[in-house]
Amino acid sequence: QVQLVESGGGLVQAGGSLRLSCAASGRTFSNYGMGWFRQAPGKERERVAVINHSGDSTYYADSVKGRFAVSRDNDKNTVSLQMNSLRPEDTAVYYCADARVKFTTATRMYEYWGQGTQVSVSS
Repeated sequence: QVQLVESGGGLVQAGGSLRLSCAASGRTFSNYGMGWFRQAPGKERERVAVINHSGDSTYYADSVKGRFAVSRDNDKNTVSLQMNSLRPEDTAVYYCADARVKFTTATRMYEYWGQGTQVSVSS
């Protein structure tokens, strides 16, 4: 059974930084793409960043491009999201997810989801 556990959320002032981590277990981590998504109250879930199985291809939403960076460590079965220059509009619950394939930007292809971690950015 695949399990994903996020950590690293919290409250930060605008312009600050946070680093989210996601620990995965239950299947061969290096075979599958991973993604970070977020959902703010009253809004639809948004794809933030995805990374392929080997870590050499990434995708970012326009809203975070140049500020966020996704990475993975296949030896430690972890994926991280470094978030810099945070803005109040980045406030949301952030989820990591495990894809069914090596790389995809299609949300429907993400099969397993963590419980989420809250990120709050004050102005």
